[in-house]
Amino acid sequence: MGFLLAALLGLGIGLLLPRPRGPGDRPFSRLERTQLIRWLNASPSGWLIVDPADQVFLINHRAERLLDVLGAALLHTPPLQRVCPAPELTQLIGDARLRQRTQRLEWQRSGQELVLFALPGEGGWVALVLQSRRSLEAQLEQQERWVSDVAHELKTPLTALLLVGDSLAAQVNSGNAVLVERLQKELLRLQELVGDLLQLSRLENTLPRDGLRRSDIDLPQLVEQVWAGLRPLAEERRIRLDLQVIANGQSHTPPPDASDDGLWIQGDGSLLHRALLNLIDNALRYSPDEGCIGVRVQRTDQWCLLTVRDQGPGLSEEDQERLFERFYRGDPSRVRSPRGGSGLGLAIVQQIALTHGGRVQAGNHPAGGALLELLLPVGG
Repeated sequence: MGFLLAALLGLGIGLLLPRPRGPGDRPFSRLERTQLIRWLNASPSGWLIVDPADQVFLINHRAERLLDVLGAALLHTPPLQRVCPAPELTQLIGDARLRQRTQRLEWQRSGQELVLFALPGEGGWVALVLQSRRSLEAQLEQQERWVSDVAHELKTPLTALLLVGDSLAAQVNSGNAVLVERLQKELLRLQELVGDLLQLSRLENTLPRDGLRRSDIDLPQLVEQVWAGLRPLAEERRIRLDLQVIANGQSHTPPPDASDDGLWIQGDGSLLHRALLNLIDNALRYSPDEGCIGVRVQRTDQWCLLTVRDQGPGLSEEDQERLFERFYRGDPSRVRSPRGGSGLGLAIVQQIALTHGGRVQAGNHPAGGALLELLLPVGG
């Protein structure tokens, strides 16, 4: 679904909307506009584009049918309130402009369950992508089944190859020891990659807040559990954890294995454990020997913010823009650990955050080192 939205955004915002032109640019021709409208009318998704004054610049046939406003395309830039006087729609567009982020709305209209995405453009322009929830869920289920089938088909030969590797390791000699060790290492890496791809696909094909096994989660305690699993790796390099909990405006360091009043949220414990594991393990990879990983947990009435800071060299501008992309690799000189990963860890964190209705972002701490922030709603 992410690739579909990116393609639609590039089509609707990058080509169709007016934009500043340089001396060498040719004018926007009638043929170009006509062709783009034809493409959008052929799209299986509904498209509605509004200008900064909330005038409808374009609405395709699919959007007309979904909104039950047949004939709206014949009107010349009508006000949105005339085409579809719905406060939910106006609020969604306003939120997209204000936050400059894609906004999502589940909405019932004329007996249909719709899913709307508001995509902010430049200068106050907003494009709405409308889809039938039933159709969207069918597409997601089909894609998930396909990826799941492929992953399961890969698991069988991988398991067999791992058994062969174990058999060879039992008969290793000085001549093939290095080769057998490398074989086992690469097979384990491939097994991890298949597992991560399968989990990422499931998360990407899950609508926000759907399919979560919600329970009360004590975040500081969950951080301690994650660190207990990583502690042997950290102790090899003499790296310690500094956990700070801010409750009721006061900061303190909780004792090991102790729950902290007021730092409970609702969420999927398994997914949040994976998200914290990926964040802290990422900090461990980039921390120098004898360094410190700082984790801070802070809660307000509606949100809980968890930050993870390492003492590494920090993130470049490209890192900050692309850190959560699949398989993105930053500057290898930043890595302080010989351990590798699948390249999907932070992409999985982003999808877990979105599934919970939150977000994750990356930056640099003023005192040095990378800073990753995970924001989660208290109610899950």
